[in-house]
Amino acid sequence: MFIKLLEMNGLLANHILKIAIGMIACCSINAMALVPAPPELSAKSYVLMDYESGKIIVEHNPDMPVPPASLTKMMTSYVVSAEIADGNLKLTDQVHISKNAWAQNPAFNGSSLTWIEVNTEVSVQDLLKGVIIQSGNDASVALAEHIAGSEDVFAQLMNQHAAKLGMMNTHFKNSNGLPVEGHISTAKDLALLTAAMIKNYPEEYAYYKEKWFTYNGIKQPNRNSLLWDQSLNVDGVKTGHTDAAGYCLVSSATKDSMRLISVVMGTKSKNTRKVEGKKLLSYGFRFYETVKPLQAGKKLHQQSIWMGEKDMVDLGIAKDIYLTIPRGKAKKLKARYVVEKDLEAPIRKGQLVGKIFFSLGEDNIAEHPLVALEEIKEAGFFGRMSDSVSRWIKGVF
Repeated sequence: MFIKLLEMNGLLANHILKIAIGMIACCSINAMALVPAPPELSAKSYVLMDYESGKIIVEHNPDMPVPPASLTKMMTSYVVSAEIADGNLKLTDQVHISKNAWAQNPAFNGSSLTWIEVNTEVSVQDLLKGVIIQSGNDASVALAEHIAGSEDVFAQLMNQHAAKLGMMNTHFKNSNGLPVEGHISTAKDLALLTAAMIKNYPEEYAYYKEKWFTYNGIKQPNRNSLLWDQSLNVDGVKTGHTDAAGYCLVSSATKDSMRLISVVMGTKSKNTRKVEGKKLLSYGFRFYETVKPLQAGKKLHQQSIWMGEKDMVDLGIAKDIYLTIPRGKAKKLKARYVVEKDLEAPIRKGQLVGKIFFSLGEDNIAEHPLVALEEIKEAGFFGRMSDSVSRWIKGVF
């Protein structure tokens, strides 16, 4: 009777099925956090990334190569910071200003300058602040020439650092971002660069939040207007603009234990890049949070092993794990471990032995390596023989 009803009333049956599916989906949604769709921005490409976890929360054309304009100077400052960290450069070192560096003048429409003068000596620190705060094209070239002898060689250093950071769709040809064919980057690559800068060179990164810098009697503001926005705790990063690139902005802000990085490329005005960057940051802070469910070096599990001086090995993670999840759902986060069968000594500390899977509801959201937290040496002859017999018996029965 029921089968016959379905055959005769197929449309009614399909309608009932759709309602049932809708009810199930509704229940599933209610079980999870209510997260609206991200804002759509008036930009060619953009990315919102969680600094700690590296998760991309929002993206639009993240790998599309575009001219980076003065966002290039982020890599210029990164190379300078790397040289300082390696002991090849000091903030107090004096840099001779060449005619070539001085000549980065307003002949280019909209050129930004630190207003250094030819044949003078300027400290690395003043030039670095000129690059970061004033977006000085002249200061960028002066540092490039001082470090590498020429801007072409300095660009090679920039590209080597980019490759090391995984900036796969980036290629630099100069230190300041003035237009040249083949000088490109992407929203995602610039987010990776920002994260590396914050992590590796926090002292130099602190310059990015300074609102003003005075050199040669000329006081200039930081062009990142989000630094003045009282509703966000923005501490960087950089603006950029050329006719080809449009108006661009990389921003980073913190709230509680969360840091977000937003990259907005190719907007139509200074105000638009500010507004769109703020939209991304506000969305991320409102609807997501960063959690640290597991700590590096802490024992999570013990696993039996064969042929070792000990019968059990402690397992855990080598690096702290951070996850980006919908806000308020940390208590619903679950983890499960998968360990390789029949672990056998010798085992190295840090050796990969399995994986940890994290889930929210029915969704797997991340996986990370499970490693040995200790070294287990191979047992002596009699210990190995005993384990061999036990292993054989276990296999038989």
